[in-house]
Amino acid sequence: MDTERQRVLTFLANVKLFKRLPPESIRILASACTDVEFRPGQVIIKQGDEGHEFFVIKQGEALVSVNDKQVATLKAGDYFGETSLLRDEPRAATVQAKGDIEALKLNRDKFEELGLREKLDFPQRKAVAGGGGGPGAATKPPSKKTTEDIALMTKALKANENLATVMLLDDDRIRKMIDIAWEEEVAAGREIIKEGDFNADYFYIVKRGNFNVVLSGGASARSSVAMTISQGGSFGELALLYFAPRAATVKATENSAVWVIDRGNFKKILAKSSDDLVKERLMYLAKVSILAPLKPDEKAELAKCLTEMTFKKDETIFSQGEKGEVFCILVNGEVSIIKDNQPTATLTATSRDIACFGERALLNNEPRSATVKVTSPTARALVLDRQSFDMLLGPLAELKKRPKDAVSKLQQQKPADKTKNDTGRFGKIKFKDLKVLGLLGCGGFGTVELVEQTGTPDTTFALKGLSKGYVVKSGMQKSVMSEKEVQLLCDSDFIVKLHETFSSPQQLYFLLELALGGELYATYNKKGLFGKERHAKFYVAGVVNAFVHMHGKKIVFRDLKPENILLTEDGRVKVTDMGLAKVVLGTTFTTCGTPDYFAPELIASSGHSHAVDWWTLGVLTFELMVGKPPFESAQPMQIYQKVNKGISKVTFPSKCKPHVEDFVKKLCQKNPSDRLPMTKGGADNIKNHSWYKGFDWQTFNNLTMEPPYMPSVKSKKDIQNFSAHEDDMPPKVQYKDDGSGWEKGFATSD
Repeated sequence: MDTERQRVLTFLANVKLFKRLPPESIRILASACTDVEFRPGQVIIKQGDEGHEFFVIKQGEALVSVNDKQVATLKAGDYFGETSLLRDEPRAATVQAKGDIEALKLNRDKFEELGLREKLDFPQRKAVAGGGGGPGAATKPPSKKTTEDIALMTKALKANENLATVMLLDDDRIRKMIDIAWEEEVAAGREIIKEGDFNADYFYIVKRGNFNVVLSGGASARSSVAMTISQGGSFGELALLYFAPRAATVKATENSAVWVIDRGNFKKILAKSSDDLVKERLMYLAKVSILAPLKPDEKAELAKCLTEMTFKKDETIFSQGEKGEVFCILVNGEVSIIKDNQPTATLTATSRDIACFGERALLNNEPRSATVKVTSPTARALVLDRQSFDMLLGPLAELKKRPKDAVSKLQQQKPADKTKNDTGRFGKIKFKDLKVLGLLGCGGFGTVELVEQTGTPDTTFALKGLSKGYVVKSGMQKSVMSEKEVQLLCDSDFIVKLHETFSSPQQLYFLLELALGGELYATYNKKGLFGKERHAKFYVAGVVNAFVHMHGKKIVFRDLKPENILLTEDGRVKVTDMGLAKVVLGTTFTTCGTPDYFAPELIASSGHSHAVDWWTLGVLTFELMVGKPPFESAQPMQIYQKVNKGISKVTFPSKCKPHVEDFVKKLCQKNPSDRLPMTKGGADNIKNHSWYKGFDWQTFNNLTMEPPYMPSVKSKKDIQNFSAHEDDMPPKVQYKDDGSGWEKGFATSD
């Protein structure tokens, strides 16, 4: 093979989109490319234009600019425009020849004609998770700071645009961050951060010296210095939000010193803001006479369970005669109490005075005795449902009867896990009887394999394995136990079911229902389904039903994306991967999920509820219709900046009809209480939206609606719809039992 042809094959094999194509397909791809030349100053692609062509630079350099600002230089081996081979999408940047350029060009029509789309593999987007620092996150006592130190650190924190994106940096928080920081010397040549490292728990402010930020090369395999950070600069801010591998290497170029802030202490600073909110809500609860029998700690926990809702003028909060399920504290606005169509009273709430109504719903579900209607332009209320109250404290009727000196419900020991004995559903399948047949997928925290139960032909399952060492390293012990709890609670045709759990010295396992139709993400990319309304409505409807089931059990999912939606052999929807799901009464504060799908309250670490799931549904709808998430960017912080600017700043392509745009925007409201299913009517607001006009929900719910796409599945052992690779495998960290017993009770079978 001549040198030039080999060079072309090497270029193409290094393109991320083509990396998993077999060698023969790469050769076919190379033969389909044409040679093109560009002169100095010639525009190759222009930002905003529709793109149908992909380019690889063979020789020369090109300048990349976004909004007329130069952002990068491309050299031999670099490529651009690869997404145009898959979908219609405006060019995200302008690429202009710096000098003479020789390049390869491939257009979408030729790519489709060769049938290469179906041979592509699409690796999953990884989820991130984490609250405080992991067990390996060493901390040191705060160091003393001079007046000059405090001034430098204050200036550095205020200058960090990424930090400002994810939190309000007021004087109080800045002071607290400075207070907890410690000083650390860094010798010349030391890599204080290493790309890909899982020791990612710290944020740094440079006290003195200089650091280079080094990024590994892409297709051209070059590493380059992206920037230099000197005194007063800062880096590593993503580590304050969640646990994720480092994205770049940071190396000291001379003897230097830094101030260090760890994630665990940073999260405690944010949590203090939530404490202030709880105190405010406690004052409200103190005025509710029906709650007088509660202990102080019980009221404090109850305050965390309150959910905020907003209402508009003339909106009915309760209707006379309907079943009473929630209690409301009106904190702002005015409502009219109407009985038998006659106004009987007016309740007004201000910053100083609240009004309560519907409190008897905490005792029973007797019909509402009156209608409550909003008369002010808007009204804001804190809502508590009886189900949450009972899950937290038990029936209020029993609490009212207990002796005054009784122990708080929160201090009573919770019953032990009786999963193995309660239902007779578990313990029937033994781990030793499972035979691995193939790899189905790899997530951020584990692998999923196809297994067969020996002795019972064609009885197959999905076996999800998690490295115990990695679980401990990432501080995810509680999350794993929560995943089991959530799976036990779920029993829906639209959610993957759990059969057994196992534990080995190094791994934890979930034995799950199998869905061999493939991931929705890969299916959409390989079959070119983006933009097809019938398909999007069908798959979104499946997620709606899954969320209604989860939310009814107080489960927040938190990791919706097409990769976590599976298709069965008959093309139906199954939501999977409960790794970040959690039973939540009220709000929770762990920052987790997939960055493209982060809601504003997740980014701000301000506390989130199940409203976060409805945001992700809006993002999913956009992605299925457009081909990419609405806030997509190269770096997480760029995504978060776009999210905070809001869905109103997102351009909807012309193929998105007005009712699709309206549907997405009503789900992606910045204020969680304004999202479509968070307003009165709940998930029925989705079913009644104009986008779903004519959709037969009854037929869909009883699984008789014809799916829009039927996957090819030849047998119970056919994994052709999955294409996981060994290089996708998450790290397996060696586990040494620390004696804490954190995984005790996990296994339902041996």
